[in-house]
Amino acid sequence: MMHLKSDQIKKILCIKPRGIGDIILSTIILKNIHNYFSDVKIDYLTEQFAVQALDKNPLVNKVISMKKKEFPLFVANKIRKEKYDMILDLWSNPRSAQITFLSGVRYRVGYNYRGRRYAYNILVNREANQQHAAEDNLYFLDAIGIPIESKNIHHYVSGQDDNWAKDFMANFFTESFQVIGIIPSGGWPSKRCDASKWVEIGKKIKDNINVEFLVLWGPGDEEDAHFINENLSPDCVLAPETDVKKLSALINNCDLIIANDSGPMHIAGALNIPTLGIFGPTNPATHRPYSANSDFVIKEDLHCIICNKLTCPYNHECMLELSVDEILLKVKRLLKIDNPEKVNAKKD
Repeated sequence: MMHLKSDQIKKILCIKPRGIGDIILSTIILKNIHNYFSDVKIDYLTEQFAVQALDKNPLVNKVISMKKKEFPLFVANKIRKEKYDMILDLWSNPRSAQITFLSGVRYRVGYNYRGRRYAYNILVNREANQQHAAEDNLYFLDAIGIPIESKNIHHYVSGQDDNWAKDFMANFFTESFQVIGIIPSGGWPSKRCDASKWVEIGKKIKDNINVEFLVLWGPGDEEDAHFINENLSPDCVLAPETDVKKLSALINNCDLIIANDSGPMHIAGALNIPTLGIFGPTNPATHRPYSANSDFVIKEDLHCIICNKLTCPYNHECMLELSVDEILLKVKRLLKIDNPEKVNAKKD
């Protein structure tokens, strides 16, 4: 462990190129860094599509974007001009290691992975355990001697975007009912709960609780989103096409989010919205929503559960055979509903 004096570091770059969820989870380090280094500025390097995950975060000074296949030397030259004191390569893949090494920054921190150690002069040892992926980022703080005082992740919605979302909700939803946001997104086909199952889940909830649904979607979700909306109508609204900022604002104005393991699920957790994660091929111990008022469902008794396969080699039983009774029970708990009879979920 290296102990750096609090006045030695004034400008830090964090590298996390992609994965909206991964970027959100990496923000667990930010408050701790600010608490330790006085007047420090923390920038991020991400790919262009991910900039909106960070650019409203008051703990982040600036977001530098790069193209997915931009030549590492070109990216490193951008970094050189910024005169950073330290790089935290939170990605530590071969390309980000090259960028870090070529940057010439004095302190270069990255995972102790074979074939990439050359890039770093402070190595991070990652223990093989089942802790949450957000907390993996805390090993970087251990490596440079920063005490861990906060384990919160951070995502923010601007006032302008929040007002837009509030206007949208007021136009489409009944004030006396709570709104459940359904998010069918998922980076892998195997992580995406089938649209027919979403309808089954929605109908089970609606048969027991007086709620309305908002289907939130992004690129590639159109077919599932329309199917879910059509089959849960008239108690369902399809969100308009949005960017990350407006999607976050809509999430922020829901009373509960049900989502596949995805970036928007982690946005909901960071915004402290009650969140229920739907899991199958990935492990909820390491990837569940990272917040106190969240939960997950998974069919634990399935022989192939947590397979980590991008596509299902079977019949997607991990999603299609999920217990809707268990989902309903956890929805009630998250909405703080104790009465087993059909109730209006809105609190006075």
